[in-house]
Amino acid sequence: MERYLSIQEAAEKWGVSKRRVNQYCVEGRVSGAQRIGKAWAIPFDAEKPGDPRKQKKQSVNLKQTKVKELFSGFMPLMNTPFEAGHCLETIKNMKEGQKKDIAMAEYYYFSGQAEKAMKKTELYLSAADKEIRLSTCWIFAYSCLTMGRIDHARHALQEIQNTLANDGKTKPSVHAVEAFVAFGAAVLLHLPLPKEMPSTEEFLPLLAPGIRAFALYVQAHYLYLKEEYEHSAGIVEATLAMGASNYPIPAIYLHLVAVMDYMSLKQPKKAKFHLLAAWDIARLDDLIEGFGEHHGLLGAMLEAEIKPKWPKDFKRIIDITYRFSSGWRRVHNPITGHDVADDLTTTEFAIAMLAARGWTTQEIAKHLNISANTVKDHISEAMKKLQVENRKDLKKYMLQ
Repeated sequence: MERYLSIQEAAEKWGVSKRRVNQYCVEGRVSGAQRIGKAWAIPFDAEKPGDPRKQKKQSVNLKQTKVKELFSGFMPLMNTPFEAGHCLETIKNMKEGQKKDIAMAEYYYFSGQAEKAMKKTELYLSAADKEIRLSTCWIFAYSCLTMGRIDHARHALQEIQNTLANDGKTKPSVHAVEAFVAFGAAVLLHLPLPKEMPSTEEFLPLLAPGIRAFALYVQAHYLYLKEEYEHSAGIVEATLAMGASNYPIPAIYLHLVAVMDYMSLKQPKKAKFHLLAAWDIARLDDLIEGFGEHHGLLGAMLEAEIKPKWPKDFKRIIDITYRFSSGWRRVHNPITGHDVADDLTTTEFAIAMLAARGWTTQEIAKHLNISANTVKDHISEAMKKLQVENRKDLKKYMLQ
């Protein structure tokens, strides 16, 4: 009779957390694992899933490998599989040159070091290599937002959108990168999409695996903004199940948009799973930028789960939130004509977000483990600052 291990036993055997073992199983990376109710039965002789950097490429990936070579200079860190905790080691092992410099700039940005990212990318804003230049403009634009250099950010964002207005002779593969960058910048800043925008069906197949995973995060984010939460969550779950978790940066962002979806669907248990999955990946390499960028959209989940256990990291996330949000609004509000609230505390904003999504006072109180009166006080203060008279009016000042 075949012997099986529980999640706890497998975690102890492999030297990882129970949550990581569960994630392995959900992603189909444990051979022979069987779901029994809400638990997993893991074959006794099952091996711990290996470091994706060392996994052999199968024949089905040959086409992807050929495509990947076309994008060797575009967002190299995002497009590199590495085991959580080995980010800097992965960059160190890259060949000296522009690609390595851009990868380091990516690390600076995704670890909340916007000033270093800005200085690193500033050197390549006029690079001859289009993929290097596009990578630079994207990283530079978001770094400038965080640093309050709004004119510089606008210029870089405009350069990104201008790449679509070419003479039509660009290779389809490079045009796919241009489309992805322009689409991503528009969606993540909640701005109007470019007029000349190819469908995702056209450019997704041309993207390398890691970039494709992040592009699917952008697509899921776009569906979230359209309030198609179940569809968005479905894209996230499918993308992770198909190997996106091998690419830590896209995986973090995918998990975070799933948190947003499930909080909007009033499914906090699923939202918690995805938040902690993202946190398990991010904290080992200090890749915390995404948590700051999504703070308001995470619907108070950070307040409930990260703040009590990792207070210092939570404070850093809040610092990122304030800096990024300030620049974000200065680009978003004038272009869209929608005034997103900028004078609420992070707690007021998070609670107002939940209230705007239809959560009751009691549901918010239970989620945050605070009293109903405290919730009412925060909502009243938010309404007072925004000069609105009822909860329905909060929504127009909140992120969608």
